[in-house]
Amino acid sequence: MLIKKADEFKSSEITDEKLFNNRRKFLKSSASVLIAAASGVLLYDKLLSTPSGRIDDPVIQPKGPYDTNEKQTPYKDVTSYNNFYEFGTDKEDPFQNAQSLKIKPWSISVEGFVKKPAVFNLEEIIKPHLLEDRIYRMRCVEGWSMVIPWLGFPLKDLIKRLDPSPRAKYIEFTTLNDPSQMPGQNRRVLDWPYVEGLRM
Repeated sequence: MLIKKADEFKSSEITDEKLFNNRRKFLKSSASVLIAAASGVLLYDKLLSTPSGRIDDPVIQPKGPYDTNEKQTPYKDVTSYNNFYEFGTDKEDPFQNAQSLKIKPWSISVEGFVKKPAVFNLEEIIKPHLLEDRIYRMRCVEGWSMVIPWLGFPLKDLIKRLDPSPRAKYIEFTTLNDPSQMPGQNRRVLDWPYVEGLRM
């Protein structure tokens, strides 16, 4: 782990104080955990490989509100230096081991205090939404950073569409648990399936 002294950081490497203080608002308004986790590379590759550059011809908003003009990290680095423990604990493991993951068909189950519980395929989740093309600055506590293109939609739009009941206080995201496709799950590095949560 790389730990820097305070005077070794450039001001451009520090998260803006307003953004830090409003992180919950930021997560609610801009997170696309489902889309990023389930389909980031699939969606991006699919868009690039179709003649129109679109999946089922969705409307794509050219720029999102969290864009940056910084130079993007090379695609090779973005795709080969990752933390994705389902595929292994080394940075190169996801690139080497993700070939076993079956990405189509992909479904997402929505359960709990929601008025419209259902199992959706990925296309059903994406189709009604305006997709945003964004550039994100990723900064890790380990000391590395990347500037990465991203395509998706705000999580708040999906939450609104699914109509959670007033009893809903949290959103739980549970990953696929299939060691035959995700070899990192054969090791007890984390409790599988991996679960993350957000307050509503």
